[in-house]
Amino acid sequence: MATRALLVIIAATVIISVLPQNERSQIHFDVGKPWMQSAVIAKFQFPVYKSDEAIAAERDSIVNNFSPYYRIDTSIEKRSLDDFASMFGTESSSLLEGGFKYVIIQELHKIYEAGVMGQTEYARLAADTANTIRLIDGKDVSVVPITAVFSTKTAYERLFRNQLIAGQRQVVQGYDLNNFIKPNLVYDKRRSDAERDELLNSIIETDDMVMAGQKIIDKGEIVTPEIARVLTSLEREMVNRKASTGESDNRLWGQSLIVIILLTLFTTYLSLFRKDYFEKTGSLLMVYTLITLFPVIVSLLMRYIFFSVYILPLALLPIFIRIFLDSRTAFMAHTVMVLLCAVAVKYQYEFIIVELVAGLVAIFTLRELSRRSQLMYTVLFVTLAEMLTYYALQLIQTNQLIPEDRNIYLHFVFSGITLLIAYPLMLLIEKLFGFTSSVTLFELSDTNKDLLRRLSEVAPGTFQHAIMVGNLAAEIANKIGAKSLLVRTGALYHDIGKMENPVFFTENQAGLNPHEGLSEKESARIIIDHVTEGIKLAEQYHLPRVIKDFILTHHGAGQTKYFYIKYQQAHPDEEVDLQDFNYPGPNPSTREQAILMMADAVEAASRSLEEYSEENIATLVNKIIDGQVKDGFFTDCPITFHDINTAKQILIERLKSIYHTRIRYPERKEE
Repeated sequence: MATRALLVIIAATVIISVLPQNERSQIHFDVGKPWMQSAVIAKFQFPVYKSDEAIAAERDSIVNNFSPYYRIDTSIEKRSLDDFASMFGTESSSLLEGGFKYVIIQELHKIYEAGVMGQTEYARLAADTANTIRLIDGKDVSVVPITAVFSTKTAYERLFRNQLIAGQRQVVQGYDLNNFIKPNLVYDKRRSDAERDELLNSIIETDDMVMAGQKIIDKGEIVTPEIARVLTSLEREMVNRKASTGESDNRLWGQSLIVIILLTLFTTYLSLFRKDYFEKTGSLLMVYTLITLFPVIVSLLMRYIFFSVYILPLALLPIFIRIFLDSRTAFMAHTVMVLLCAVAVKYQYEFIIVELVAGLVAIFTLRELSRRSQLMYTVLFVTLAEMLTYYALQLIQTNQLIPEDRNIYLHFVFSGITLLIAYPLMLLIEKLFGFTSSVTLFELSDTNKDLLRRLSEVAPGTFQHAIMVGNLAAEIANKIGAKSLLVRTGALYHDIGKMENPVFFTENQAGLNPHEGLSEKESARIIIDHVTEGIKLAEQYHLPRVIKDFILTHHGAGQTKYFYIKYQQAHPDEEVDLQDFNYPGPNPSTREQAILMMADAVEAASRSLEEYSEENIATLVNKIIDGQVKDGFFTDCPITFHDINTAKQILIERLKSIYHTRIRYPERKEE
């Protein structure tokens, strides 16, 4: 009970911690679609706020049309003119002789009086010739167009508008007058920023008012952009009122309650119908990890990315649980996961229906993943089912045969494509939680695998025995509803330990019996060791745990009866230590392991029959299996007497076919 409560608490804590808590998510709507809820009537008066785009446009207009402040630095002009006069005072030229120096000084003074700006800054402002700047002269401020001031480049060009200077252009250019034209307009950042901020702060965020009792929208009406702005304003005002009154937000408590209820219901389902999963750490961890992971991903998507939830391949959960566990648990887990995700999404109604249909289709179309084509079919059917379901819901809501928003169907296609990652992710699930998929079993059952090929070469009789046992066991499993692929694969590997001493096993002997020179205890040890040697090989070749279990349990905790009885007969007065003749066990714990034990014992014993008649085969099968039942080999596994009786009938019929039994013909009496 403590474990189950802990699982619910951990999963609930993780999910609740990431659920969206956005205050402005109380009213859900889409522009251009019908309003599906009841009529909205304003309970109080509130302003209609401008859209973010409208406010952004006003801010941009203020920034673009703002006239920055500049001051004229008179010291720049003085230094430049002094430098110019100094240069002409030390050099003799035709300019000096003609009094040309005073003409240039007068023109430079006019330029500095108008104002000179840096070339880059001037180019930015002059991009729009309507721009103006504000010139500060003491306490006076004058607004002048940008074209009334100069850049260093336009100031130089201004010099040559003087006809006298223009007539001596080549001579003037020789003195590089650019050196005497410096920017004297200094940007007043403090004053400009202060006034710009004041203008930006003066923007009015509202432009209308909704009166108390006024109807905003009724059910079935189309949500226009203007109505959407009113609904958004209503949301905003509700948040503001809640904050001003100090009213607590109870939505988190509601989210927490629904998450705990759903997780508790799922845990209750496992407690009532799948108690064995609580004994399998891997199964429990996988189920709760997947149920927690997908709501977390959906919440993060809604909280930070604000993208369509339908791009997520949520059908991965029922696919994995169906493959590794069972269909009922897959459906229950998927239902709970979808309901948990619905707490975070915008349109719960359509989301729940679409994803439940997708999960059901995934469960129905993928009984086991043994071929890539099966996954392709599942992806195709799941994608089509999602698209058709969503289309049907939109048809109900909008009554339009051709949907307006067709981009949403691309999201379903993307989700289907990402669903293909189920195939490579299966390996990760197997490694993390200790499962063995049908794909892995198919790979292991390939007789060209290194270990099986070596078995066929070193112990050919054992290899043939393993194949025979696998065929018999698989047929029984199919008949009683067990996992036929699993038991067939387990049968191929159950006797691999015999490769260490193959000639000590009758199926590999060709006349000579090496046990004749050994004591009963030594012979029993060699026979028993094929189990421990098999586990060593399984570890060496990294076989899955489920295959190792077949190696350990195919003899259970039984005895090597032949050598035990022989030793008793040779030592009638000695108390026999049963540990010398007992297999290490344990006994079978699954139906598949029980099936393998029955098929293995019967197939091996059938080789010793002197006559393969129907009566002899039936007697042998019943004797061996009844003995196993009597010895308690099946008390720890969920196999029923009906299953055991079915196994007997199949073994009898199959052995009759294998050994070609014939009816006994009547003998003709001589007269």
